[in-house]
Amino acid sequence: MTVEELAQRMDLRVLAGETGLGREVSGGYCGDLLSWVMSRAQSGDVWFTVMGNVNSIAVAMLADVACIVLCEDAPLDEEARARAQEKGIAVLTSSENAYRLASRLSMLI
Repeated sequence: MTVEELAQRMDLRVLAGETGLGREVSGGYCGDLLSWVMSRAQSGDVWFTVMGNVNSIAVAMLADVACIVLCEDAPLDEEARARAQEKGIAVLTSSENAYRLASRLSMLI
């Protein structure tokens, strides 16, 4: 399934990085400690977090995640939005918490 299909099935709103919507999703990862995520998230994961800053975009690139999903309507700052657009990192959002979103993802993949 692609990030775009995931967004449709899970009713996620796209905030940035529309060019990354074609990435394939292969798993999921929940975490907010950037160094932890950087060393443990897998390529193709959907990363559920509340960290919407430019450092998150860098971690997403290093970990090669399929996309970032900001949980609980966490904000994406303007610098992060611009970097996500530039690098093609899809950033989506939901009002749901990481547990609920990860549970829903597990039923889709």
